[in-house]
Amino acid sequence: MSAAVTVSVAGISYAAMNPDRAEEHAREVASQATCRTVDSAIVAYVSMHDEDPKKIADLADLVNGDITAYRIVDGMAAGPGCKTRLQR
Repeated sequence: MSAAVTVSVAGISYAAMNPDRAEEHAREVASQATCRTVDSAIVAYVSMHDEDPKKIADLADLVNGDITAYRIVDGMAAGPGCKTRLQR
């Protein structure tokens, strides 16, 4: 139990000692779109255009953030954090 407390205190202390890196990491994570966001953008695109988006660039106006790491597979988002069709 004391080891877990020591590790978490050490982690917090490190973040406190390096606030610039912590802020940089937070901004990097916040600027990336999530798989759910991309899926929502696909749904919005379909409702607006009555057709599936052909490429991820079609969704750029519907999402704030970087979606270049994603692609569209079978009408759903695929990329970082996305479950495969078999996992859904």
